[in-house]
Formats: sequence, C-alpha cells, structure tokens
Amino acid sequence: MQQEKAGHRQVSGTLRWAYLALGFLMLVLGFIGVFLPVLPTTIFIILAAWFFGRSSPRLEAWLLGHPGFGPTLRNWRDKGAISPRAKMAASAGMMAGYALFWWSARPGWPLATGVAVLMLGCAAFVLSRPD
Repeated sequence: MQQEKAGHRQVSGTLRWAYLALGFLMLVLGFIGVFLPVLPTTIFIILAAWFFGRSSPRLEAWLLGHPGFGPTLRNWRDKGAISPRAKMAASAGMMAGYALFWWSARPGWPLATGVAVLMLGCAAFVLSRPD
C-alpha cells in the first residue's frame, strides 16, 4: 500500500523497511563524510532524507529540522538550490579528487579523459543549480 504524504509517496511493508535501512546507511555514510574529505556528505544526507521520506516521516522531519543539515535539505527539496559555498566546496573537492586520481593512478589518456568528462559534467550540474 502506498500513501501520498507531503508531495511524495510513503510505502509500506518490506519496501518500507528496505527504504528505512537505506536511509540509515546513507545517514552513516554522510556522517563519515563529515570527517573524511574524500567522502561527500551532502549527497548522502539528501539521499537519507529521500529514503526516510518514504519510510519514516519522523526521521525525515528530524533531518529537515536539523540545525546543520536542515537548511541545505530544505533548499534542495524546495528549489533544487545549492548554496554558493557548497558549490565552491563541491568544485574544489572534484578538482582535488581528480588531481589525486591523476597523481596516484597515472591513468592512460582514455581513462583520464573519461573521468575528466564525467567530473566536468557533475561540476556543470552543481554550478547550474540556483543559489
């Protein structure tokens, strides 16, 4: 059974438990990302909110009301917006990640080009979002 709530579907049964487990997994990964610069935090918290929105309205409300994560999540949900500071951090992280990849893996030009195109596409998406 599915219910419409707050503009998205809430599911029941086994799928609800799977979404709940995935929500907790994303939350843990996001928390780890706070301390490890190579792991992004924001995307995991956004995914946790999405999974909780379909499995646990209480946990979704907790994330949306969180003083640290809440404003970013609400801006993303309401307007698809990313703050200028987050855009800069994401862009810098992608550049640092590519530099580390280039330095440590010493890829051939096809792989280096493929990864560069993928990262540029991601950067273009992030930078194209409203503030």
